[in-house]
Amino acid sequence: MYIGVADAAPVALLGGRVKLYLPEKGYRAAIDPVLLAAAVPAEPGQQVLDLGCGAGAALLCLAARCADVALTGLDIQADAVRWAGAGIAAGGWADRARVVPGDVADIAASGLAPNSFDHVMTNPPFWELGRHSASPVAGKAASHGEGAGDLTGFIQAALRLLKSGGSLTVIFPAVRLASLLALMEGRFGDIAVLPLWPRAGVAAKRVIVQGRRDRKSPLRLLPGLVLHGPGQTYTPETEAILRDAAPLPLS
Repeated sequence: MYIGVADAAPVALLGGRVKLYLPEKGYRAAIDPVLLAAAVPAEPGQQVLDLGCGAGAALLCLAARCADVALTGLDIQADAVRWAGAGIAAGGWADRARVVPGDVADIAASGLAPNSFDHVMTNPPFWELGRHSASPVAGKAASHGEGAGDLTGFIQAALRLLKSGGSLTVIFPAVRLASLLALMEGRFGDIAVLPLWPRAGVAAKRVIVQGRRDRKSPLRLLPGLVLHGPGQTYTPETEAILRDAAPLPLS
């Protein structure tokens, strides 16, 4: 059972279109999942999977932006599954969105059918085991650091679950871009890399990478998105994504 939405105060995303429920400790919403969801090229009638969905920020944002798209979230943490389910209920999307417990490292046990999704998106744990200081909060540590479900496991799970020609969209640290591209090589084509510049003239800390299963088209490096303007304000392009649910196409 999902927790009742009255048990906690939600965080509003997309100008109030999304109610995201979070525990007092652990996972926290940033703009990463909002940008990730904006980049998924989902169309009506299609199936989308969020691997390692956490509290459901990306899944809920995609549900709000794309009507008539069926969504599934998978996460190993039981608490995350409950919080994401609360957000689904609050948005009125229970008829087309669900969250299931499961381990990316043992995707066959999740019950998700192979070759059944048009799109997979993921904001995977991004720091290699032993190369960062893990948070003492279990949920936050699982969200940020690789464990059994490392990056290789996420890519293998996406390959198993995507239809041929389906898209994989990943948001990831720029410093580990080479690792991600190496895992996608030979498995995905038509790969697009979108740098996320904190400000104009500042090195990107994050990238969004999107590829298509079984495609052979060459890699494309896109111009990128500048997130902040003067002060702490967002650029108009970023504000449209974060507040108005504008898409972030990588085509």
